[in-house]
Amino acid sequence: MSNNRAVVLLSGGLDSATVLAMAKDRGFECHALSFDYGQRHLAEIEASDRIAEAFGVSHKTLKLDLRSIGGSALTDEHIAVPETPTEGIPVTYVPARNTVFLSLALGYAEVLDADHIFIGVNAVDYSGYPDCRPAFIDAFERMANLATKAGVEGHRLTIETPIISLSKAQIIAEGLKLGVDYSLTVSCYQADAQGRACGRCDSCRLRREGFMAAGVADPTRYQA
Repeated sequence: MSNNRAVVLLSGGLDSATVLAMAKDRGFECHALSFDYGQRHLAEIEASDRIAEAFGVSHKTLKLDLRSIGGSALTDEHIAVPETPTEGIPVTYVPARNTVFLSLALGYAEVLDADHIFIGVNAVDYSGYPDCRPAFIDAFERMANLATKAGVEGHRLTIETPIISLSKAQIIAEGLKLGVDYSLTVSCYQADAQGRACGRCDSCRLRREGFMAAGVADPTRYQA
């Protein structure tokens, strides 16, 4: 037995906004879920509010304290955000973030009786985070169907990753076809209080290169 209800993880960035548009286009009743987890700025939470409103979907923001754990440039102000490419997994990786987020989305999906969780992970134009890989998603989906009442009772849950194998340019092109207003989104790791991007971090670089490759104007607001 399946229904058309879905939880969509919404970070406020380009990728998750596109995934929300894709889920809506497929006819899902979308319930957006965001996290205030102690990241460097709240501009992306405000962006999530704007995106959810634009798409007319319900939106819930959960507050977590990953700052108390630290270990990432996004949750520890003593660790600088790199502004040039680095080797290996960068310090902007937040330990176990997608595992935590998906676990909470899984609980929310059970409460909503939703069969699908959408997440905007990407394994092409990305920073090399281990929890963005297909192997991780496959493993989590198997676990989800073993660990939940819904799964045990045969109500199978699917983790949807519609952009995991797309380039940033392809993601942007798909989003534009579906009516995504990318000026509403914030991708920067260190955006200011007005949501303006630094233009130097890895996320800004990938975003800017994506718009260039897609051949469309970049609507990102940058800091002076």
